[in-house]
Amino acid sequence: MQWQAQPTKKQRVPDRTRLTYILQGCLTGAIAGLVVSVFRLAIVNGLKLMTVVYKQLSVHLELIPVWLLLMLLVAVVVGYMGRQYPEIKGSGIPQVEGQLAGNLEYAWWPVLWRKFIGGILSIGSGLFLGREGPSIQLGATIAQGYAEVTHQTELKRRVLIASGAAAGLSAAFNAPIASTLFVLEEVYHNFSPLIWTTALASAIASNFVSTVFFGLTPVLHIVYARTLPLTMYPHLLLLGIFLGVMGFVYQRVLLKMGDWYAYLTKLPSWLFGIVPFVLVIPIGILTPNLLGGGNNIILAIAAHSPALIVLVGIFVLRFVFSMISYGSGLPGGIFLPILSLGAILGAIYGKVMIQLGWMPSAYLVNFIIIAMAGYFAGIGKAPFTAILLITEMVGTLHHLMPLAVVSITAYLVVDLMGGAPIYESLLHKIVKPKMAQTGGKLDRVEFPIFAGSDLANHQVRDFKWPENSLLIAVRRGEREIIPHGDTLLQAGDTLIVTTGHQNRGNILRKLKKLQYSQIDS
Repeated sequence: MQWQAQPTKKQRVPDRTRLTYILQGCLTGAIAGLVVSVFRLAIVNGLKLMTVVYKQLSVHLELIPVWLLLMLLVAVVVGYMGRQYPEIKGSGIPQVEGQLAGNLEYAWWPVLWRKFIGGILSIGSGLFLGREGPSIQLGATIAQGYAEVTHQTELKRRVLIASGAAAGLSAAFNAPIASTLFVLEEVYHNFSPLIWTTALASAIASNFVSTVFFGLTPVLHIVYARTLPLTMYPHLLLLGIFLGVMGFVYQRVLLKMGDWYAYLTKLPSWLFGIVPFVLVIPIGILTPNLLGGGNNIILAIAAHSPALIVLVGIFVLRFVFSMISYGSGLPGGIFLPILSLGAILGAIYGKVMIQLGWMPSAYLVNFIIIAMAGYFAGIGKAPFTAILLITEMVGTLHHLMPLAVVSITAYLVVDLMGGAPIYESLLHKIVKPKMAQTGGKLDRVEFPIFAGSDLANHQVRDFKWPENSLLIAVRRGEREIIPHGDTLLQAGDTLIVTTGHQNRGNILRKLKKLQYSQIDS
């Protein structure tokens, strides 16, 4: 019998790369948490001040012209800041997504302070805008600044920007897990272990700082009587279809608002903000409790649901004015307004079913909670984020299954109707695809191969790879494989491609076409 020598076991050298990323993610997350917490606190106090001001104006009508002049001045100031740096306009999430994709670059400090002040003035004035989009951009921009000051590589800079985005959302909503998943699912489109570990650490650090300011109580802590029984699940399918259709309508209208502003107002684009700043005055005088992104609306409806006709009226008002507010290009998001509209739609559906005798009134609050996730999942096409976000914001795990059913149903309805993820669609409106470029410093593109992709189960030699790029590695689990022509690609692999920094967006676009090239042809 012939004995075979056993290879000696090689001692594994500890890899501290991930630890370094996590520590830097914690540092940037803590800074982002502090800045966003101050931003959030200023908006909360601003809305409280607006409520007091409008209650006084309803009594002292002679002061309305003075207030109108002040609001016009604020609109011009914020509009001028947006004219100087268009990157501060709107939510900020499409800008971060474009930056990570290599389609957009901007100077971090001018954008940071203008977004901070512009967001407080716009959202704190009572417009129907959310704080979460600007919070994401603030966090990402802080991380960008840290990366530039400390002279990080392009890869680390991108990881830190994604982590800063997660930190910003975490501080805005006190939802670190959902914030991390949102960045992976909607913003970065990549579940790289390096990205999610750093983003999670950054979000946790940010959330810790935020809880010092706002406490441990969930943002949307809603008390409900009963857990939804299985006999009520057919309602979830109907609710999901309803939310999907309404979500598709929301997408279509929002994407047309810029064109309608230009056609109807004849104002320069940087002065579009005058319209919502003027229209908010009668809304504030008549219904000051409806001002803002909608957090208080959700809690109020859950605690004391008004009559059906009142709910319909609130929905129409909030839908129309949130479109006017966001379509003007002022700094402010749609995240929280979407959740508030979803809550109202859930209450409307529940009220109708209760009046028809098809549903017990005890489950109305359940449908308010569940509908928030479904509406966001349909519009954002990010069902995982929707499920986890509402779970963390409400503070209970009892709704996981109903949230999943409604979210996937609404997602499928929007998908069948041809709706695209709203933030990706908004990005396409502000950023034109870049043509291929050569030269400049090298950068890396990480591209995942999905199940069902034409890249899976084929050799590297079977495809014509984009020009001005080089496939240098294939990540499979924890291993990195040096590819050659005979390398068989598999679903779940991540392609690591080098190209010029200015060419990242172009290469990503070509790889996406390559992923389903045979199907599309």
